[in-house]
Amino acid sequence: MTDVERLLGDPPEPPTGPGADPPKPDAHDAPPLPANYPHRWEADVVLRDGSLAQVRPIVPGDADGLRAFHAGQSEESIYLRFFAPLKELSDKDVVRFTHVDYVDRVALVVTMRDAIIGVGRYDRLADATTAEVAFNISDHHQGKGIGSVLLEHLAAIAQERGIDTFVADVLPQNRKMMKVFTDAGYDVGHHFDDGIIAVRLSLQTTARSAEVSLSREHRAEAENMADVLAPRSVAVVGVSRRPDALGSIVLDNILDGGFTGQIYPVNCETDQFRGLPSYERVSDIAGAVDLAVIAVPAEAVLDVIADCAAKNVTAVTVISSGFAESDDDGVRRQDELLRRARAAGMRVLGPLSFGLVNNHPDVQLNATISRRPPPRGGLGVMSQSGGLGVGLLTAITRRGLGVSTFVSSGNRIDISGNDLMQYWIDDDHTRVVGMYLESVGNPRKYSRIARQLALRKPVIVVKSDALAVPPGHRARAPRISPAAFDALLQQAGVIRAHTIHQLVDIAELVAHQPLPTGNQIVIVSNSDGLSQVIADAALSRGLVLARNPVRVPANATARDVQTAMDAAFAAAPDAVVVCLIPPLQSSDETVATTVAHACWGHNIPCVATFLGMRDVSESLYRAGEPQPDMGPNLRRVIPLYQTAVDGVEALARVAKYALWREADHGEHVRPRGLNRAGAQHLVDAVLQVDPAGRALTSGEAHTLLAAYGIHLWPATRAANPEEAVAAAAQIGYPVVVRALADDLRSHPGSGAVHADLHSDHAVRDAYIAMSTRLADHPDPQLAVQRMAPPGVATTLCSHEDPLFGPVVSFGIAGPATDLLGDLSYRIPPLTDVDARDLIDSLRAAPLLTGQRGRPPVDRAVVEDLILRVAALADDLPEIAALELDPIITHETGAEVLGAHIDVAPAPARRDAGRRALT
Repeated sequence: MTDVERLLGDPPEPPTGPGADPPKPDAHDAPPLPANYPHRWEADVVLRDGSLAQVRPIVPGDADGLRAFHAGQSEESIYLRFFAPLKELSDKDVVRFTHVDYVDRVALVVTMRDAIIGVGRYDRLADATTAEVAFNISDHHQGKGIGSVLLEHLAAIAQERGIDTFVADVLPQNRKMMKVFTDAGYDVGHHFDDGIIAVRLSLQTTARSAEVSLSREHRAEAENMADVLAPRSVAVVGVSRRPDALGSIVLDNILDGGFTGQIYPVNCETDQFRGLPSYERVSDIAGAVDLAVIAVPAEAVLDVIADCAAKNVTAVTVISSGFAESDDDGVRRQDELLRRARAAGMRVLGPLSFGLVNNHPDVQLNATISRRPPPRGGLGVMSQSGGLGVGLLTAITRRGLGVSTFVSSGNRIDISGNDLMQYWIDDDHTRVVGMYLESVGNPRKYSRIARQLALRKPVIVVKSDALAVPPGHRARAPRISPAAFDALLQQAGVIRAHTIHQLVDIAELVAHQPLPTGNQIVIVSNSDGLSQVIADAALSRGLVLARNPVRVPANATARDVQTAMDAAFAAAPDAVVVCLIPPLQSSDETVATTVAHACWGHNIPCVATFLGMRDVSESLYRAGEPQPDMGPNLRRVIPLYQTAVDGVEALARVAKYALWREADHGEHVRPRGLNRAGAQHLVDAVLQVDPAGRALTSGEAHTLLAAYGIHLWPATRAANPEEAVAAAAQIGYPVVVRALADDLRSHPGSGAVHADLHSDHAVRDAYIAMSTRLADHPDPQLAVQRMAPPGVATTLCSHEDPLFGPVVSFGIAGPATDLLGDLSYRIPPLTDVDARDLIDSLRAAPLLTGQRGRPPVDRAVVEDLILRVAALADDLPEIAALELDPIITHETGAEVLGAHIDVAPAPARRDAGRRALT
């Protein structure tokens, strides 16, 4: 049977229920969409060459587009796809290809400027967990990775629909299609069958498939950002005769900065500016335009965007204000700006952007409204706030740090920190990254990219703890604790700073000094009081003293300082902290030079503070150890801090980062025995009856958890003492009588548990006593349960957050969690190391590792339980909340005694396991 015969079956009836998305109104007079059209499958993607395309489900309105796509294919491509010389598609063929149910028959199209350039589809077979997959890629867009994008998106959708295997028949000469399958990283099997290669792919994510997906995403998005940050031509729209106009300032900065490419002023006032010919519209420019900087009133921006689209501009930077940060009209204007730009394949920086800088000698672009361009250096900077971006650049310049690239993202409707980090990973001119974030649109994607970057270069982030989304930003407000964002940064190896001042302190250290190899320091000072202050600050931040502080004599000479520095390095520390005050016999400049020279030959970081002395930063720079491997004229400069505590703070954060960088981060783990299809079936059945969602019953919770290898101990509800006694007799003694109500269970002192009951009489008395004590409670839900072994009660939860997606938390049940907030958080998918850290990061963790002679709990069992809950939360976004409480952990295992699970319609996750620009 050929592909045509398989795929031209009559389309089934459209599905209803929880798998179907509600219709989305179309504001642009397009044909109506099917009622069950899955909007969440739409995505903007970057192809291998850096170009932009759109992935979306096929619709009946694609009939003409599909015909045009087929007509543009070569005879060879048609034969490889259909195994037959199908010169044109009949009306019946087109109907059957474009009418799918989005459940058993799914088709996606890839479009560029509204033209179809690729089609991928699957059809479920009799075995409900298997589907046949097929692709057809435009001859004119081969080699851009379109087939890989379609396979990745179809695989994610198939798993969502309970399909875990793809099969395909491929002609032997279709090497490109075979390469799509074999290079994807999935477990692939194939054999010859009557002259055809029969391919079988397991859609289970593997370490290899995850690595391949990350690599492809990185390569494409980095290439795309290179086109944006290193344009060969720039048009400035909004240049005016007024020198203080924003467009005029940008043009002056580009010219004064020595931009190496072509510059095109655009305005309607005169025919030239600063000796350059001026154009009324971007489309009037004869040459290609890579970047357009737009500084016109907000009301005119959309017209400029349309003009740029007609010119095939690669990217635009919108300096203008008056968008979503202003009013409802601005919100609509901003949405339309993004829609038009994406449809035209353009990237957008802004609106309300301060501009961008690329100090690479081959580019030398300063397209900002700043009056003082930053010097060249190795710091890559992104700021979402224009005002704080100015302050950050000022602080960086004042401290002698240089910038490789600077980007102000403004309202961040498109280009974000995620895009820039992809670029910085491979940019040899960027050695350190600093970011000021007001919001994060896609934390899961941010986390995985930041981890890849932080493994190569230090990443320093300033982010306020406020959960509110600033006006104008395309981001959802999270509902979870700010501690979850800290956990995300910790997982990714990002250095968290709380102020711009602290960011620059840390950047100065990592830009000029080697990373410490541990946390042992030596203090050098001529003040015992300062030495004690520094030691206290260091110890409170996780640093330790390699030896007692090295004392410099009062009124010391430069030779005394040299001797003290030699003694400090002789202790083989991981870092040296120097703090000197007057009086000193030698000049301030001589002392600074002596300290710098003493560090030569030691690959150990040093920080310094000279209180009450002249500014010696220039002396420290001149005396810095040359570093030929880092580039010409670069030196290992000792950073100079206003206070010694500032230096210690920076050093402590960098030491923690250095340890993370050298640590084993483990591998993403999916425990064995997970039945995703079974769990999905149960959740779908619940939502079919209760579309708005609800709490699962005890039996449903048992079944769902069992699908992921989690055994929930049964608890038998009892309406009276006699039922309690009967339940105890059936379970077997000893038993407990406990209240199942959420506000009572696991709360010490609530009288909600009577344990270690060995007789009918004891059970009856316990039931009566609890009924009396809880008489005022509306529904305590008394139940009988088998007696668990003694141990430590813990709680393990997952919540589906509107911003973060699934978030897993772990804590010690009771006051440590409820009152003190001692919870640790991680964002799935988890590595084995993440599961271990989730336990170890608790302040109350010693209760689990053995305290005061108690045996430690079985860590392996607890970690496995964490990984199973994380996999369940990651796989099923319909799990709105899951709480396992209490879990009794002990030296031989862990027993899950209680569970509460809420399900709800699946939200549209920002990062749904398939590549997308979000």
